[in-house]
Amino acid sequence: MGRTPTGAAVLQAEVTQAITEAVLRELADQGYGRLSMEAVAKRAGVGKSALYRRWRSKQEMVTAVVAEFSVPRADLEDTGSLRGDLRVTMRAVLDWLTHPLFSRILPDLVAEGARNPEMADSTRTSIGGPRRDLAEVMLRRAIDRGELPADLDVEMALDVLAAPIYWRLLVRQAPAGPDYLDRLVEYALRGLGARAT
Repeated sequence: MGRTPTGAAVLQAEVTQAITEAVLRELADQGYGRLSMEAVAKRAGVGKSALYRRWRSKQEMVTAVVAEFSVPRADLEDTGSLRGDLRVTMRAVLDWLTHPLFSRILPDLVAEGARNPEMADSTRTSIGGPRRDLAEVMLRRAIDRGELPADLDVEMALDVLAAPIYWRLLVRQAPAGPDYLDRLVEYALRGLGARAT
């Protein structure tokens, strides 16, 4: 039986959590361009060396922290039906995009990606790619269950699932009313050519 971590091991996890929170808060308050390792360290109550032991650069730190925040929110259980999976997935996307900190971070990261191709590639590889991979698993399950056509254009379908929520919340800055997700799920089912099972 393993020993319960104490001392330095517990402190290490607490330090990492403090740094993670500091990165997200600095990103929300200052944006990527004005974020500094010094400010993150100060907010976390650690020395800069604690950051550099974990990441080699600001970009690596931001990408890792945002990925750690974002990717698990797309890893959802199989509900047994495409309709159920879509509802849970779209709810998770809505919650992700309306999170009090992240709703202020994402627009800045998108803008930074337009100016900084290396940052865009890092974000796409560490966050967008893994989130899409998880959504693809959901679509493949639906194909296997016979709910979606075998020749579904999965790449296009993945765009169709998240784009309306992103567009409504971040671009139009319009509210998502109480029945928005239910209506969106029904629309997506029709658009994907879902079959009644």
